[in-house]
Amino acid sequence: MALGEHIRQQLAAKALQRRLERTTEAAAASGTPVAEVAGTESARSRFEAMPQYQQVRIMREMGETLRVASPFFRVHEGAAGATTQIGGREYLNFANYNYLGLADDPVVAARAKAAIDRYGTSASASRIVAGERPVHRALEHALAAFYDTDDCVAFVSGHATNVTVIGALFGPGDLIVHDALAHNSIVQGAQLSGAKRLSFAHNDWQALDELLTRTRRDYRHVLIAIEGLYSMDGDHPDLARFCELKERHGAFLMVDEAHSLGVLGASGKGIREQCDIDSNRVDLWMGTMSKTLAGCGGFIAGCQPLVDMLRHFAPGFLYSVGLAPALAEASLAALECLLAEPERVVRLQARGRQFLTEARAAGLDTGLSQGFAVVPVITGSSVKAAQWANALFDEGVNVQPIFYPAVEEKSARLRFFICSTHAPEQISRTVIALSRIAGVAR
Repeated sequence: MALGEHIRQQLAAKALQRRLERTTEAAAASGTPVAEVAGTESARSRFEAMPQYQQVRIMREMGETLRVASPFFRVHEGAAGATTQIGGREYLNFANYNYLGLADDPVVAARAKAAIDRYGTSASASRIVAGERPVHRALEHALAAFYDTDDCVAFVSGHATNVTVIGALFGPGDLIVHDALAHNSIVQGAQLSGAKRLSFAHNDWQALDELLTRTRRDYRHVLIAIEGLYSMDGDHPDLARFCELKERHGAFLMVDEAHSLGVLGASGKGIREQCDIDSNRVDLWMGTMSKTLAGCGGFIAGCQPLVDMLRHFAPGFLYSVGLAPALAEASLAALECLLAEPERVVRLQARGRQFLTEARAAGLDTGLSQGFAVVPVITGSSVKAAQWANALFDEGVNVQPIFYPAVEEKSARLRFFICSTHAPEQISRTVIALSRIAGVAR
């Protein structure tokens, strides 16, 4: 690219970035009553005037101005694992959560198909009304045993699990404190609850200690919400420190294991195994079935009173259809495979270490990653993230960019999800290609 064209693109990108930031701020501050405009404008024009749509429009303009094709919503034509088919071409794939290769495992698939034959494709009702099936309780009992807890309750969505559980258990007069990089579902749940919400610096248990020392006495119940493995950065907290804090300050501790179940620990039992922590020191074990467990949905494992309350009062369970039996069976089968075949976890961890080691040796910025299933490569700008993703796609590598406003502009990145089914040569090939693309961009 000529120097003049490069400068023009950078100036255009910065101008559009400023517009996007202003629009994002406007979206947060917007409060114009609908009644003021509803009588004079069509629904289409009112939707187009919303700050959220303006953000979408500006992002499209950015792509057109910089001649960067959108890397999103590409159609995958089969099961996605270490490789995938897009547009009739095979790609190395680093854009899926099939960490242990169980989503397309023949045993798991056969169990799901048999469940369809027995139960049909839907539970067809909320479980409390008429949607309960034996496979639901079998999955919950297996997860409770896996976490060494009294019981477990499964929900139809991982995101909704955090939203409805936090929203149902806590309210005005309570405090929810979460890691600054916590998943959107934790933040949404805290907002829904009506409790006071505060965040602390990422993985900084000392900052949390100071925060609770100042505020704990002002609130009835306090929830500390952290993650087992952070999906943007690929690092994990010092769980022992957070357990000690929750015990000393009389708080509840919730650990979101969406990305750490099957990934951390010698046998894949998550962050408690990684950090050698007794399960009962954590009050709410949250996880999803859409990653390691090859299905869809979420769960909470914990003591019996907690699970009883959620079964009877969590809106996302009480008023939602039960988990599709085939998905419940698939996740149960995947959990059994995880327990029976720990070598899958060993391979996954080896591949993650390889990617991190080779990327760092190539001079790529991998941020905070500890080399498990998630390795970001920081590009430093949204434009570079999109350009690098598209350049890799041209070379047969599928990876997704993450850019503003999902992360700060200076933290824009490519996010690589590693699977146990990736071959060592596939990882090396990808790092070499990315290093070459990054070198040209510099």
